[in-house]
Amino acid sequence: MQKVTNRVKIQRNEHILQINRLKTHFFTDNGRIKAVDGVDFHLDKQETLGLVGESGCGKSVTALSILRVLPQPPGKIVEGEIVWKGRDLLGFTPHQMRDIRGKEISMVLQDPMTNLNPVFTVGEQIAEGIRRHGVATKRTAMEKAIEMLDMVGIPSARRRAKEYPHHLSGGMRQRVMIAIALSCNPKLLIADEPTTALDVTIQAQILELMAKLKEELEMAILLITHNLGVIAETAQRVIVMYAGKIVEEAEVHSLFDNPMHPYTEGLLRSIPRYDKGATEGRRLVAIPGVVPSMLDLPPGCTFAPRCQHAMDMCREEAPPLFEKGRGQRVRCWLFEKGE
Repeated sequence: MQKVTNRVKIQRNEHILQINRLKTHFFTDNGRIKAVDGVDFHLDKQETLGLVGESGCGKSVTALSILRVLPQPPGKIVEGEIVWKGRDLLGFTPHQMRDIRGKEISMVLQDPMTNLNPVFTVGEQIAEGIRRHGVATKRTAMEKAIEMLDMVGIPSARRRAKEYPHHLSGGMRQRVMIAIALSCNPKLLIADEPTTALDVTIQAQILELMAKLKEELEMAILLITHNLGVIAETAQRVIVMYAGKIVEEAEVHSLFDNPMHPYTEGLLRSIPRYDKGATEGRRLVAIPGVVPSMLDLPPGCTFAPRCQHAMDMCREEAPPLFEKGRGQRVRCWLFEKGE
């Protein structure tokens, strides 16, 4: 099992973000897709919370819902609350949300090549957000942009600020995306697969950079990934999603030491182990079956068709989230009773 190295003590009861009963649906010609279906979680000050699961489980839609940047139509938040520092963002006007995005809550998207504008220099793209939120004047915004490039570890920052995205490597483009996201000193950074398509060396550098900047800027991070190895290195708590719902939540060391949901167990069995003796006589195990179509979800527990522990009741009735103490929750009928 992946070694967990980030057992950082987090001070509780300082929620800066609280998600309550969030439901985000997409209304298509083929029917309604319940991409996020009743999600509840919180994020504490200066905490890193991991959000994991297979592609299509609702991780990115949850993030886009928080910032209210869903494509409308077909997407729509149909129920719930997104409480940021005591204020429900779902009641904000578009103008008020523009003041929140970038300044208080920022997001690093998956692919920097497609999310950076190819016709503007990277310095201009960083300076734009700085000017928009009044962090610096038009005259000083470019100097602030150069400072940000230097902060995220790009050498010759003044020269690089004048270059276009296609002049930079994948790792440098990702650093530019982080510089844009952090240029206004937000208190929450949403990082959606920030190391996708990067080689392992650059991945490690990006994760180390995010951890360093988190401490310097005293911000929280919502880290979205399918890579449990990344979660083990960076997060304090982790939420596992499947088919639009949370199926397990725990502190990261508890989840790796004692996974409760069969889906979480399957995810952990499917990743390599590097501790002594871990590879002796052991093969990686794939979770059987496929993620169900969100247009045709099975009755009962959506994971039941792939679960080796499935019972009759699992196929008939969807389980609630059971509280198991020490901040651990699990959506599985196996834990209906007991401690």
